Amino acid sequence: MFAVYAEKFASDDPLSGLVVGERPDPVAREGWTTVTVKAASLNHHDLWSLRGVGLREESLPMILGCDAAGRDEDGNEVLVHAVVSDPDWQGDETFDPKRSLLSERHQGTFADKVIVPKRNVVAKPASMSFAEAACLPTAWLTAYRMLFTQGDLKPGDTVLVQGAGGGVATALITLARAGGLKVLTTSRDEAKRARALEIGAHEVFESNERLPIKVDAVMETVGRATWSHSIRSLRPGGKIVISGTTSGPQLDDAELTRIFFLQLQVIGSTMGTRGELAALTTMLDATGARPLIDREIAMTDARDGFAAMAGGDVFGKIVFTR
Repeated sequence: MFAVYAEKFASDDPLSGLVVGERPDPVAREGWTTVTVKAASLNHHDLWSLRGVGLREESLPMILGCDAAGRDEDGNEVLVHAVVSDPDWQGDETFDPKRSLLSERHQGTFADKVIVPKRNVVAKPASMSFAEAACLPTAWLTAYRMLFTQGDLKPGDTVLVQGAGGGVATALITLARAGGLKVLTTSRDEAKRARALEIGAHEVFESNERLPIKVDAVMETVGRATWSHSIRSLRPGGKIVISGTTSGPQLDDAELTRIFFLQLQVIGSTMGTRGELAALTTMLDATGARPLIDREIAMTDARDGFAAMAGGDVFGKIVFTR
């Protein structure tokens, strides 16, 4: 079958290890099922995999891709939950120490077909295209859990989203607005600030610009470059929910004094559960909110999508279609 896969690692030139070609058809074992892929979205995780982060050399060649929407063995339109937990795990699968994402220990979604545990298949709403649904399992699920599970935000709360532009940040803006929150966001780029207003932000600011108000919560995916601003933007008792550190994990100043004096909450968040993915699809179906797609590319041209993400010229999600 056709597939896009990692053949080798290269930290300085990750695309050199990317192959667009053929791989053997997958065979579903007991408890697993085959999904015929119609669309799959690109994540930074896929670029990191080509650098050898989170992927072992003995697992190569590895079909990349965490997210997919397509048809199950009965022809039903579905999307795929990317978190694969241990078969015996009960409860929130993000806490399973044996969990992995598709394309880490199990072959990924950038292919004609992908096999997944039967419990990882979620019904796709008829109102949503395959390309839109393919955006949900990683970036949009991460955003949903940050806002409504870990952040426990309610209509009327005020939230700051750091770093408008990336897949998680655009999801945070859209979902926060759909959930009745007042949404502030930042970006170094004027064009991205303008786009953020178009997709639902109430106010936009330059990176690290002082805000006119203190917010109830900050959604943080950037890390070092915005951490101090995030902490200083919170009201007493406010929350910072962090799911990534794209600018680097090391901090020059963790603002610990401010954190304990103002009784701030720092909350980690990773991916989400199958139940949260189902709730997310229901929310989008009910509200009409939709993922922002930067571009749709034929999967045969996947290298172009990887190059665009590596270059940073993206606002929203890149989707590969079959």
